[in-house]
Amino acid sequence: MSWFQDSLMARRAVAKGEARSEHAITEETQGKYHYVYGAFVEPVLTVDPGAVVSAETHDAFEGAIQTERDMPSEKLNFPYLNPQNGPIYVNGAEKGDCLAVYIKSIVPRGPQPRGTTVLMPEFGGLVPTADTALLTEPLPELVKKLHVDAETGVKWNDRITLPYEPFIGTIGTAPEIEAISSLVPDYYGGNMDLPDVAPGAVIYLPVNTKGAYLYLGDCHAAQGDGELCGVAVEHPTVTTVQIDLIKGWTIKTPRLENESFYMTVGSSRPMEDAARGAYRELIRWLAKDFGFEELDAYMLLTQCGRIRLGNMVDPKYTVGASILKSIAGTPR
Repeated sequence: MSWFQDSLMARRAVAKGEARSEHAITEETQGKYHYVYGAFVEPVLTVDPGAVVSAETHDAFEGAIQTERDMPSEKLNFPYLNPQNGPIYVNGAEKGDCLAVYIKSIVPRGPQPRGTTVLMPEFGGLVPTADTALLTEPLPELVKKLHVDAETGVKWNDRITLPYEPFIGTIGTAPEIEAISSLVPDYYGGNMDLPDVAPGAVIYLPVNTKGAYLYLGDCHAAQGDGELCGVAVEHPTVTTVQIDLIKGWTIKTPRLENESFYMTVGSSRPMEDAARGAYRELIRWLAKDFGFEELDAYMLLTQCGRIRLGNMVDPKYTVGASILKSIAGTPR
């Protein structure tokens, strides 16, 4: 039996983890891609829990950078980055519920070289930015186009080929009242750039408004912890997810489950506040659903908790705090 059959999604959600319908969002049916998370646009698709949806995602630049001669400052219109598919309206979703999204597959599409990474002025983890203002001159712009193949990997150069390890960089639900840039991660998900949001994982997202309004995009072919220069190996994909709904399970920030661990996600600045937020939510989850005393969970995570740095470059930094399932046990 697959671990998914015993996941929280399969045990608690409306469709019990069953695939009940199939849908596709192509570039044509998507039409305009979105750069803001909010509930103030018409949904591109309306589904019931149990829907399997495949989406033709763009890279983070909506294909604007075609060659290594293209300069980001000339081709990109900041802040119009991270184009999002959706929103997807989920019937029955109401504020206080939880959207469960099982990531089934991420397949690269488009002509080679389909991968892109860049250096952009005043953007990245080791350069002056608008938030970290220094007199130092910006680094020069640089574009690298990469051959990306699901079987053979990401060809960096003639010596180095990185494994193809795709994940969804930006996924989330609409905030209740705000409309927030798809560059920003926060309590609703968004641009977390967390490599664990990968095929075989379930991400749990808070529902803040009727219908949930699920957005997704910005898929990465490879990325190290922190997304150091600010840009992973961005690539267009066909990404397939299965959407379900857990009624009455109210969570403050995203959570994640895969075969090995449970994770909570925090997005904030400075980085230690993102880590604190992630760990606090994990402690409270262990106390509420796993039968731990809160202070005992605090001490336990001090010994066995794990931290994953999603990004250290976005308007807010993202950190995932996790515990192995073998230690946490089974939720009640």
